[in-house]
Amino acid sequence: MKTPNNHSHLGETKQDRRTLARELAMQALCQLDVQGQDLLPWLGRFFREQTSDSMTIQLAEQWTQGAWQNIDDCDDKIAQAAAKWKLSRMSQVDRSILRLSVYQLQFCPDIPGKVVVNEAIELAKKYSTEQSPRFVNGVLDSILKLLRPGQTNPVAGQPS
Repeated sequence: MKTPNNHSHLGETKQDRRTLARELAMQALCQLDVQGQDLLPWLGRFFREQTSDSMTIQLAEQWTQGAWQNIDDCDDKIAQAAAKWKLSRMSQVDRSILRLSVYQLQFCPDIPGKVVVNEAIELAKKYSTEQSPRFVNGVLDSILKLLRPGQTNPVAGQPS
């Protein structure tokens, strides 16, 4: 997994905080994928080591716990949308990005669908392979149409 840039947390905007919270939640989901449920009590420490911003930590914890608690449901939707790909064949990073994004699409109606998809694409560009942004976009576009039929993703179908 690529390592994140060193973040300066002074003067962060709401969007910067949410972007960092997504990065931290994705990283935590990767760790949970490897180490399992026993890691949950230690995630707060991981988040506090990355930032001192309480809003960012709160969002990262909320999104990580929500995605982890709903992992079976998220995985089912991912498997349906990526019919030619088994979850076990996906990279850990892509799987974590998709799990977080599906959780947000399903359980965070305050976040517009196109924002969820676009942020996921950015995570894939930053942390995964060259092919991952297109893959993540395709899977999430299908799930977005299923979960939020009235919302469309303007990036879908365009090269990343």
